Amino acid sequence: MRDTFRKHAALAGVLLLLMGGVARAQQGAAMPDAPTPQPAGSESLGDLKETVKPGAANGTPANGGSGNQAAGQTSSSSSSSATPDQSAAPPGPTPDQQEAPDIPPPGQGPVQTLVIPVNEVLLSVTIRDKKGAMVPAIDSRRFRVFEDGVRQRIVFFTTDPFPLSVAFVVDQSLPADVMNRVNESLAAVTGAFTPADSVAVFGYNSSPKMITDFTGAQGARLSVALNEAKAPGRDMGVPQAGGPMDNGIMINGKPVDPNTTTGGSTGGITTPIFPKEYHPLNDAVLAAAVELAKQPRGRRRILYIISDGKEQGSKASYKEVVRYLLSNNISVYGTLVGESAIWGLGYLDKFHIPLVPTVRDNILPKYALATGGTLDSEVSENGMQLSFSKIVNGVRDQYTLGYVSHANVLASRFHTTEVRVEGIPNLDIIAPDGYYPSAHNSNTASR
Repeated sequence: MRDTFRKHAALAGVLLLLMGGVARAQQGAAMPDAPTPQPAGSESLGDLKETVKPGAANGTPANGGSGNQAAGQTSSSSSSSATPDQSAAPPGPTPDQQEAPDIPPPGQGPVQTLVIPVNEVLLSVTIRDKKGAMVPAIDSRRFRVFEDGVRQRIVFFTTDPFPLSVAFVVDQSLPADVMNRVNESLAAVTGAFTPADSVAVFGYNSSPKMITDFTGAQGARLSVALNEAKAPGRDMGVPQAGGPMDNGIMINGKPVDPNTTTGGSTGGITTPIFPKEYHPLNDAVLAAAVELAKQPRGRRRILYIISDGKEQGSKASYKEVVRYLLSNNISVYGTLVGESAIWGLGYLDKFHIPLVPTVRDNILPKYALATGGTLDSEVSENGMQLSFSKIVNGVRDQYTLGYVSHANVLASRFHTTEVRVEGIPNLDIIAPDGYYPSAHNSNTASR
C-alpha cells in the first residue's frame, strides 16, 4: 500500500514539473528578447526608418499602433510639468480617428459664382441684290464681321425670324393732301404683323405724343390707336398780305427797309408772312426709342416712321438720338412720303441717295443708314400700304450675327462695325454702322 502511494506521488511530481516547464515556455514566447547593447554611433539608417515612420509624430507610429512607451512617458511628464492643467485633459483623437468632413453631393453644396459682364454684339443684316430683292440662304461661313477694322469671331448665326417690337410713328405735320393719303393707308398696318408682334403708336405735330403703349399687333386696341393717329395735316394755301407786319419791320413808326412797305411813293412791295412750321422729328424718334428700350431682350426693336423726313424745332439733336438708338440696338425703318418721295420712288439704300435740293432737310435716310434700317419711298395710297408689309417682311428675312466684343461695356466710345460676304459679288449689305457699348444691354457670364 505504501509503495503504491509513493508511485502515485512520484507520478504527480513529474506531471507538476512538466506543467511548470510548459508555462515557462509560453511566458518566454510572449516576452520579447531584451535588446542587445550596441556601441554609440552604430545605429544604421535602416534602424532609423523602422524607429520613426513618415507622418508619425511624438512617438505615434504611422499605422496607428502604440508607440515607444518610454518616449510617451517622457513627453507626458514634461507636458505635465510645463502645463499642469492640460495633463488632466483626455488625449484628443489621432488623425486616423478623426471623423471625415461632411461633403455634400454634387450640385447640392454652396456655390460661389463670379459674374462677368460680356459685351455681346448682335447685328441684324439685310442683304439685297442690285435690283432690291432679298438674297436668302447664304452660308454662315461666307460672312465676315469687323469691329474697328479688326475681324471678329462669329459665335452666333441664325436666319430665324425674331418677334418684333415696333414703335410706329406718324408725322401729323404733313401737308393736308399727303396726310389724307397717309390716313387712308393706316388701315393696312395691322396686316403686316403677326400675333407674336407688339406695336406702340406715336404721332407728332408741334410735339410728340404716345397714342398707345405696346399692345398685341392683332388686337382691337391697335386699330383704335391707328385711327386716332389720323390728322388733318397742314394747310398749304397761298399766304395773304395784311396784318400787323404788313409793312415790314417798324421802328418808331418808320420802316427799317422801305422796299418792304406796301405801295405808296416808295413803290415798295408787300412781304408775305409765313407761319412758323414745326417738324420735331428728332424728339419723336427719341420718345419712341425710350419706350422701345424697355422691351425685353430676344425681340427685334424696330422704329417705323411714316414722314417726309423734315426736322425743325426739336429739343434733341440728331447726334444724341442716334447715340441712344445704337446703344439700345434699335433700327429705324420708314416710308418716305410727300415731296421727299418724288425724287426716289421705291427702295432706297446708301448707294442710291441723290443730292438734290428737295431733300436737303430730309434726315430720315440718315437715321436709317446709321442704324441698319431701310426706307421705301411712296406717293400713292396703294404704294404706302404695300410698303408696310414689304419692309416688315424684309425685317423677318434678315440674318442675325453675334460676336463677343473686346470693348468695355462701361466705355462710351463709338465702335464701327462692318459686315462682308465672301465669294458673292454685287450684293447690297445693310447693317448698322457701329454701336455704343451699354452695360444695360450686355449679357453676363458666370464662372
